[in-house]
Amino acid sequence: MRLFVAVDLSEDARQAIAAEQKRIAAALGDARARLKWVRPDHMHLTLVFLGEVEDARVPVVVDAIGRDVDAPPFDVTFAGAGVFPPDRAPRALWVGVGAGASELTALQQEVARRVASLGVALDDRPFSPHLTLGRWRTSRSSDGRRALAAVRQGAIARLRVTRATVYHSHLSSSGPTYTALARANLTLGQA
Repeated sequence: MRLFVAVDLSEDARQAIAAEQKRIAAALGDARARLKWVRPDHMHLTLVFLGEVEDARVPVVVDAIGRDVDAPPFDVTFAGAGVFPPDRAPRALWVGVGAGASELTALQQEVARRVASLGVALDDRPFSPHLTLGRWRTSRSSDGRRALAAVRQGAIARLRVTRATVYHSHLSSSGPTYTALARANLTLGQA
């Protein structure tokens, strides 16, 4: 079963990010067709991608990740943008996290620690908090510069983070389907 852990967006944050996505697409003109845009209802901020986990191990993994987290809820601000990779023809366009990035990183590290303690191998790249807006089907180096020039300066959206969600991701020809399996609530200071 394909699993990942993410922070869900509030409806306000989702709408604000979707509006920025539309604004960037409009600024790109004909070049926007080379991007496969993430549907607003699929937007999330990935903390840990586990990939394929054996079905027999899924309940233990979900239980470990889904336990409450001894940390207070916090706010994040989505601002700025970037592309992966930054130095050649881009594959992905993303919006970054400004305020709240350190708290988000601490949450990601806690989730990653829980997963690693079960012997599940994780990507060893450093965590870079971001939300993917779209992926290029084909691109040129200039596409990244053009997309980034269209991004609005300042805060795009704000979000109160109160939990992390474990998802099952089912891929099909019509696109991914995400099913929530468990939620790890941030409980410190909550009565």
